[in-house]
Amino acid sequence: MLRILLLVLLLVPQMVAEPTYRIFVTNEAGDSVTVIDSRTDKVEKTIEVGGRPRGIGFSPDRSKVYVALGNENAIGVIDAATLELERKISAGSDPEAFAVHPNGTIYLSNEDDGLATALNPDSGEILAEIKVGLEPEGVGVSPDGKQVLVTSESSNMVHVISVDDSKLVANVLVGARPREVAFSPDGGYFWVTSEVAGHVSKVDRTTNRIVTVNRRLRREINPRVKPKGILLSPDGDRLYVSMGRGNAVAVLDPDTLEVQGTVGTGVRTWGIALSRDGKRLYAANGPDGTLSVVDTEALEEIKTIPTGEMPWGVVVDD
Repeated sequence: MLRILLLVLLLVPQMVAEPTYRIFVTNEAGDSVTVIDSRTDKVEKTIEVGGRPRGIGFSPDRSKVYVALGNENAIGVIDAATLELERKISAGSDPEAFAVHPNGTIYLSNEDDGLATALNPDSGEILAEIKVGLEPEGVGVSPDGKQVLVTSESSNMVHVISVDDSKLVANVLVGARPREVAFSPDGGYFWVTSEVAGHVSKVDRTTNRIVTVNRRLRREINPRVKPKGILLSPDGDRLYVSMGRGNAVAVLDPDTLEVQGTVGTGVRTWGIALSRDGKRLYAANGPDGTLSVVDTEALEEIKTIPTGEMPWGVVVDD
């Protein structure tokens, strides 16, 4: 009987909080997080969080919003329901971006120290520090939870870290200044944006070798393109890539990386997020101080929402 009970418990999915229908945007120069109601596209609240908020993400049950506070060497914790800043957790020098493992561990990049850090947000304990390249930036957790990827802007690499033993197991050389990664649903491939090179690369995760690169984005879209954010659509048919100073979001074919379309957004389009159904894409436009709302079916910007100063990252709970 006990064995049956244990099996049932293992099969029950982790409880997730009810959707708050909120969009959370970090304002890098405003030291705040703007909260927007996704049903009305109206600003609900501005939360003062502290110095230089950039990376943002949810706890696995979506009850907490984590914010990387670079100037405070901390992760801020916001209650997603009450919108109150609960506490700050020491997170090493200059945390910039992070990803949350399904087990709750936060894997973050410490830009100044060239480290990837594993942090327990409940206890505040630093579980591991892994030396990576210069200026680590983007972080991603593989769908099977076995690996963490960290991009290093000045080393032009994606570092592959084993979760089991916190060891660096591979380095993948990519285009100049890699920023973010996204995984295929089965985890067999990942994509990476390279800002300075103007590239998007597709990498076979079993071999850690690049299989496809689009080096033509500046010719196909505009010369100012600097790819940053990258997301796969829920149906797996589209890659959305923010173009930075290219002031647009591009849609790429996940297999060939050919451009399928673009939508003009604001100035220096940076962090992007998708609604759960994939029908809306949200893009932070730094110098504009706005968030673009994009209809992904029509592939057009349908609204801009004022945020705080220099919006950087965005997540959606709907």
